[in-house]
Amino acid sequence: MNTMNARQISKLSMLTAFALIVFSIELQLPAPVPIPGVKLGLSNIVTLFSIYTVGRRYAGAVLFLRIVLGNLLCGQAVAMWFSIAGGLVCYGVMCFASWRLTEKQIWVVSILGAVGHNIGQMTIAATLVGASAVLFYLPVLLVSAILTGLFTGLCAQYVYAHLHRAFPIMFR
Repeated sequence: MNTMNARQISKLSMLTAFALIVFSIELQLPAPVPIPGVKLGLSNIVTLFSIYTVGRRYAGAVLFLRIVLGNLLCGQAVAMWFSIAGGLVCYGVMCFASWRLTEKQIWVVSILGAVGHNIGQMTIAATLVGASAVLFYLPVLLVSAILTGLFTGLCAQYVYAHLHRAFPIMFR
């Protein structure tokens, strides 16, 4: 059985807190485009960073805690189910992609994860309101996923590269 030491718990706590802060700040920002459901997904920077620094399993814990705590603290309990669905698909896609891609390709992992996130959310929406009612919206969301995924992926890659040099102890 693998138990966590104090250093691992501290890292996960800091990453979760940072993800919650970024999530809360993003809620205060205006939407990048006037299309419902499109947002930058800035807290995904922390998830990507976590995958490459603390590993996929612990990154999943950071993601899950951020989704649940963030939605409960910000009063978005109904939206939490969409976030969980999108987050689980996104996480699965990013874990698989990160297994094959390096730190220099975090932006690709991010794009794939963003597309997975939208597919997960649209699956829940299709289940609730009917597939035909939401299918017309999927192309718009997929284009936005590629653009926002590229942006957050480049941010995560930049953060990873610079923090790796500035704080090498964090990567042990």
